[in-house]
Formats: sequence, C-alpha cells, structure tokens
Amino acid sequence: MSRLRVAVVGAGRIGSVHAATVTGHPRAVLACVADPVEESARSLGESLGVPWTTDVEAALTGDADAVLVCSPTALHGPHTQTAVAAGKHVLMEKPIALDLAAADACLAAVGANAARVMIGFNRRFSPEALQIRERLDAGVIGPVEQVTIISRDPAPPSDAYLQGSGGLFKDMTIHDFDMARFLVGDIAAVHATGQRTSDIADAHDGAVVTLTAVSGAVVVIINSRHCAAGYDQRMEIFGRDGSIEQTNQRATSLRVHTGSATEAADAYLPFFLERYARAYATELDTFLGNIARGVPQSPSLADGRAALVLADAAAESIRTGGTVRVEAGTREPNGGGDR
Repeated sequence: MSRLRVAVVGAGRIGSVHAATVTGHPRAVLACVADPVEESARSLGESLGVPWTTDVEAALTGDADAVLVCSPTALHGPHTQTAVAAGKHVLMEKPIALDLAAADACLAAVGANAARVMIGFNRRFSPEALQIRERLDAGVIGPVEQVTIISRDPAPPSDAYLQGSGGLFKDMTIHDFDMARFLVGDIAAVHATGQRTSDIADAHDGAVVTLTAVSGAVVVIINSRHCAAGYDQRMEIFGRDGSIEQTNQRATSLRVHTGSATEAADAYLPFFLERYARAYATELDTFLGNIARGVPQSPSLADGRAALVLADAAAESIRTGGTVRVEAGTREPNGGGDR
C-alpha cells in the first residue's frame, strides 16, 4: 500500500505534535510543514528532516493527499476550505471556528465534501474513551443517567495564546462538550457558572457546566485553568446497572506506604502531550484509514459545530444567569427563569 503524503500547516505546539505523529506512522509520509513564521517552520522541518515552507497556500494546495490544519483558530475554516477545494482530505484542529457564523460559512463552502474533514477531538480516540464507548454500546451499565467530567490544566497558557483562543469554553471546555456528546448524545439544555480566580487574559479561568441530554442524562463538567496537583483528567459514567470510572494517569502504578504517608504515588502525567499521545496516534490512524476506505470522517464538521453551539450556550448562560435551551443546532434562551 502506498503511503499518503501529509502536509502540516501550523508549526506551533499542536502542529509539532501532529507532525511527529505523522513521521511515526507506517502509512504516511510527512510531505512538508508550513508556517508563515520562518523560524517556526524551519525549526520544525529541520528537527524532523522534512521540507518546510512559509508559503501556507502552497502547502494547502500542493501535492499532499491530506492536510492537518493546526493554524490559529481564526484560520481553521479558511485553511480547511482552501485545502478541500484543492481536493485534499483534512484533519482540522478544534475548535471549528471562533463563532457560529464562521463555522456555518465553512460548512457551506465545503458543501458535499464535508465528509473529507475530521475535527481534532482527539480525546475520543484515547484507549479509555474507546473502551468506555464499547462498554456503553454493549449495555454493561445500562442506560446512562449521570456523567461527571473533570478537566483541569496544570497552569494557564500565555496571555498571548489566550487572547486568540476564543476563551475557556471554545478553547478548553470544547473537548469536554464533545466528550459529553460522545457519551450521551445530543444535548437539550446548558447551564454554566464561571469563575475568575486569577489575572489571566480570559474572562474565566474555571467553570462548572451542567448539560441535560435529550435522553435525560445529566453531564456535569468541571474545568480549571490551574491545578496544583498537575494535569487532572477524570470521568465517571453512572448508569442504572453500574458505573465506569476513568482515573488520572501516572508514569507508573507504584504506590508507597510509610510511616509518614500512605498511597504516595508518582505525579500525574505532565500535560496533554503525554496523557494523550496514544490518542493522537489513534486519531491519525483513523483519519488515514477512513481515507483509504472512502468512508466519512468522524468526528465531523457537524460535530465541531455542535460543540461550538454548546460553548456559546455556556457563555450565554453565564451572561443571563439562566438555562439555555439547545434545539436542532440553535441556541434559544428559556427566558432566564429555569435554574
């Protein structure tokens, strides 16, 4: 089987992760990395021994079979549209856009070719998430009634990053919104409480969001931009016949018991790069496999839009103090009366 040529657009942190993952895949070859900042493009290209360029347009429309769009969020849609118009398959990093108008413009532009685009909700591809989904599909715990998702970063990103990120809900919670939909299906209502405990360049550095699914299941998402204990990623899924728990991961499973401490253990894995390394690899493998089989990509552009709807609804809930109804991809405040 011939290897697919893949271009990576964006040589920042996430672009570097994807580029390295491509180089390690047996069915892919990294055709080039592109970034308008010459130092970034050169550094990543030379570190991996692949061609690099500052001509992003050339990378999007060149001889690659697929493009991984890892540019700043505001460019996700435009870059994806250019690549799809040039006949490429695209893995677009989350979120789909900074607002619904831009998301809808992207969906309209790609039209019938939307099936060629995967949204980078990598957490769906972690071994734990895949096993959870398998068990839910098998009915191991019966109908899901309650889900708790805890997601806390070890420390906030830079203010420069935050200023273009779209805020907590579109940058960070967006993963948890997608995971909620992955676990319980479509969401009917959103209620959010925001927190601000630091001076970072964001309206909120923490939040608690309650989602009510169409099925009746309730999902509680707990987020924070900082956590003294490290990268805190946990879930519990509770059903009629049992529950499933996803705990934090450490470098080893060693536990030490002494006269001064019990259950002493290694620190949590440092950050998402380490925690979700296998998820990124599985995500890429699935993306390439879908291309080879000619089947639609998933998570889809529609999934990206649905998560963005929830992000907007959470922000609206904070503004109004009420629950926001989510119906058929729209946001409809219920008058701010339900709490």
